[in-house]
This record gives sequence, structure tokens and C-alpha cells, in this order.
Amino acid sequence: MCSAPSLSYQKSHRSSFTMRGLAFLSVLLCATCRLAFSFTDGLLSNGNFELAPKQSDMNGTVVIGRHAIPYWEISGFVEYIKSGQKQGDMLLVVPEGAFAVRLGNEASIKQRMKVIKGLYYSLTFSAARTCAQEERLNISVAPDSGVLPMQTLYSSNGWDSYAWAFQAEVDVAEIVIHNPGVEEDPACGPLIDSIAIKALYPPRATNKNLLKNGGFEEGPYVFPNTSWGVLIPPNIEDDHSPLPGWMVESLKAVKYIDSDHFSVPESKRAVELVAGKESAIAQVARTIPGKTYILSFAVGDASNACEGSMIIEAFAGKDTVKVPYESKGKGGFKRAVLKFVAVSPRTRVMFLSTFYTMRSDDFSSLCGPVLDDVKLLSVRNPRRRM
Repeated sequence: MCSAPSLSYQKSHRSSFTMRGLAFLSVLLCATCRLAFSFTDGLLSNGNFELAPKQSDMNGTVVIGRHAIPYWEISGFVEYIKSGQKQGDMLLVVPEGAFAVRLGNEASIKQRMKVIKGLYYSLTFSAARTCAQEERLNISVAPDSGVLPMQTLYSSNGWDSYAWAFQAEVDVAEIVIHNPGVEEDPACGPLIDSIAIKALYPPRATNKNLLKNGGFEEGPYVFPNTSWGVLIPPNIEDDHSPLPGWMVESLKAVKYIDSDHFSVPESKRAVELVAGKESAIAQVARTIPGKTYILSFAVGDASNACEGSMIIEAFAGKDTVKVPYESKGKGGFKRAVLKFVAVSPRTRVMFLSTFYTMRSDDFSSLCGPVLDDVKLLSVRNPRRRM
């Protein structure tokens, strides 16, 4: 007959079981932590395409196989491009790292990632035109989508970074970048590199500033290794803007810049109006009809060799002011004020640049005056301040 296990064995067995249970629980909790905090601002998985397809999944530069590029799903004519590769007389350059992808006719790349339902996000990616003149990109995270025109080049090296925002409606976002173009040469299409994401936390108006995000500190991800800023595309509404609170009401983009690469009047972020009157930024603020308000802001240059006479035009309802700024292209700013009386419960505030300007060291790169530190406040005793 089997004897009962000894007391020491029972204690040892229970201790061993308890330790294994605690270890399992610890692993489970750590896995849960990783799952909950898996999202971080920065590049998507293989967002710079440095992880290459296998040679067996390539036919020259053409990628074969839906999942050939690690972490991505592709469709259509997609090429894997190495920096320095030639296309006819054109040398293809990659802005960061050594590789990028090119989307041919009706081609797309797609990646799924976990997000927080209801939160706003901004995508930033670098793109370059190749052989087609009317290239554009369709960006989508269902149910949101947008078409980004690429006809205008803002940087002389051919690469620009763009931002686009969406609100997560489910826990898993399906990010798709698609080339809707149909060219005679199916290989014609934009180059894509360095795709990143950033969570946005839209600020609110306060008693210290009736405008939201007046300092432009909340905005899209800026790549640390690029020096050309991020373009906020035209016709972007404020409910899904990569620059929370602001709308780009113009035919051309505005540029989002940071203090690591440019001269910024206040704190770490600002906006550069790079396309004259075709580059305008606006916001609608709550006001009280008959009440006096002061709109204050900073005008400067980004220390990017953007020289000459510049003018920022500011509008608040029916009032306007033109603020001249003589730029030496080496940084600096001045402050300006527009006092007005509100005529409606909502007042539209808008800024634009009067002139087109080119960099003095590069006549193919658009530039313009910098706008920052925009504040709107009501005046309690307007007669005393006049």
C-alpha cells in the first residue's frame, strides 16, 4: 500500500507549485503590460523599410508576394529601391537609411497596428516624386481617407515629409498608402520612406488663450534625422487635423517646424507659411458680439536662408492687419497685435503670407515667414488700453 507523502514533501510541493504560479502570473502580467503599452510615438514596424524582402521574393527590383516585405502587406506593382539606384538619367536617393519602396500603378502598402479607440493619431511619412508629374497619394485608415497632392515640391532634394490624421474607431487600425495613378509606365510612381505615427491630444481653449494650440506644440511626429520639417496638406479640417485646432484653408501646404532644425520664436514648435497667399492657416474661436479682443502673435524667420521682405496678413472677423518682417535668413522674430470688436458668436482667425519666397541658397526650395505664439484674449477695459 502506498504510504502518504511526508509533511516535508507536502510543504516542498506546495512551495514549488506556489513559485511556479507566481512566475506564471508575473509573465502574464508583463505580457499584459506590453500589450497595453505596445504603442509608442515613432516609426511603424519596419517603417523605414530597412528589413528587406528575401531574394526569392524579388524579381529585379519588383517585390513578389503579398507579405514579402517584413511587417507589411503589399498589392500591385511595388518596387524595393536602394539608395543610389538609377532610373534612366535620374539618381534615386533615400532620405533615411538605405532603402525605400516605390508604388507603381494602383499599388499599395498596408500595415495593421493596435490603437486606442477614440484617440486621434497623426501619420508622418516621407515621399518623393519620380517620373510622373501629377503624382498623388491616397492615405486611409477606415473610415477616414484623404488624397495628398504631390505636384508642388517644397524641398530641392525631391523629398518632402507629409502629415495626415485620423481618429481610431476600432482597436486595430489598418493603415493604407495607395497610389491611385495610372501611367503609361507602370513603374512610375512615388517613393515612400520613413512612416511614423504619433498620438494627438487636442488641447482646449482656456481663459489664458481662447485659441486652441496657439503655440503649435501639439502636432505631427517630426523625424529627428531630417531637416525639412513636415507639410500639413491643404484643405485639412480641424476635426481631423494633424495640427490640432487648426485648419489649412488653402491650395498649398503649410510647414510644421521644430527648434531642433529651425529657429522658432517660442518653445519647440511653429508653423512656416511657405506658399504665399496659397498657404493659409485658420481657426474659429468662440467670442461675444460687441466685446473687444486682442489677437497677438509672433512673426519671424526659420534661420533657413529665407531672406528678404516678408509680410504676414492676420484676419479676425472683418478686421485685418499686415505685419512686415525684414528677414536676414538667420533667425529672429517680432511681435504683433490686432485689436478688434467681435461681431458674431464665432470669429474666424486666419493667417497667410503675402508673397512667395525662395531660399537664397537654394532657388528651388519654397520658404516663408514663421508664425508662432498665437493668442486671443478679451479686453475687460478697452478704453484704458487704447
